[in-house]
Amino acid sequence: MMALGLMSGTSLDGVDAAIIETDGHRITASGPTLSQAYPDALRDHIRGQLGQPDSDRNLSHSITDFHLEIIDKLLKVNSLTSSNIGIIGFHGQTTDHRPDDGVTVQIGDGARLAKGSGIDVVNQFRLADVKAGGEGAPFAPLYHAALAEPLAKPVAVLNLGGVANVTWIGQETDEDILAFDTGPASALIDDWVHKHTGEAFDSGGDIAASGSVDDQRLAQAMAHEYFSKKPPKSLDRNDFVEISQILVEGCSLADGAAALTAFTVASIVAARQFFPEQPKRWLVTGGGRHNAFMMESLAGRLEAPVASVGSVGWRGDFLEAEAFAFLAVRCLYGLPLSLPGTTGVAVPTTGGQLHRA
Repeated sequence: MMALGLMSGTSLDGVDAAIIETDGHRITASGPTLSQAYPDALRDHIRGQLGQPDSDRNLSHSITDFHLEIIDKLLKVNSLTSSNIGIIGFHGQTTDHRPDDGVTVQIGDGARLAKGSGIDVVNQFRLADVKAGGEGAPFAPLYHAALAEPLAKPVAVLNLGGVANVTWIGQETDEDILAFDTGPASALIDDWVHKHTGEAFDSGGDIAASGSVDDQRLAQAMAHEYFSKKPPKSLDRNDFVEISQILVEGCSLADGAAALTAFTVASIVAARQFFPEQPKRWLVTGGGRHNAFMMESLAGRLEAPVASVGSVGWRGDFLEAEAFAFLAVRCLYGLPLSLPGTTGVAVPTTGGQLHRA
């Protein structure tokens, strides 16, 4: 069926929408896409809700209505109607993620979205996994594996969003997958740059490239227990805020950006210790792949080719949105959304909440 996926990530940059055709196992066609930045006021409202365990009803409605605008625009621009779409995968906006406490909060009203769009909606993808003892993240690995089916393996798919996560895909079976959050990615850098310049991010990594790194501070940050903890493991956007403050204390804009970028790269390099076998190559998705300085730094340290997922024909700006379209279809068919190797859940687990239009 045709499925529409909606993703708003921890980088808080906005919402990505993508349409794919899938049976929940294979991707048979790729459809139109749309990306729209959050208005400043809505982004600021979301920032104020980060780390809060309870959903703000007014914010939930605002986020949902913003998604409805995107759905309407995507369909109209491409001469589609609600009858063309079988299901919407609505991730919502993560504001709190503490799986050890049984907490994962994605704000967004699935019933309101279904009623407003006239299309059935699946949301709350992570809840069942967390309730079953899983990490609730990362949640795109099964989609990565479906896309990677024709590729030489093992391969690593690295997502550089607000937090970085990696999917290692082996060659033995469809479930030969290991996935986990490696550490921070764009969120800390974006926050630092926004604080000092008002800009949303370090375009191309140019600010970081002009700075220098205090190796002693970086080593102190990398001594955090998270980096030696065996997967499964996942992070909230704000988990490394205190450590980042140690890295950037007293730093200039450039040196702070350089330190936070180096922290991201070092944590990704450290993740290799958990792979059953080193990958033949790394494919990078997420907004961070546009950071040329970070990509160059990764290529210099990962001891394998590093390239954007675009090099194999994947749509890097919309991979996460596509993933939740894929997972929504899997939810309809009662297929697993997470595996022991992706979230640490005890058995393959389905999930999601279905809202009829």
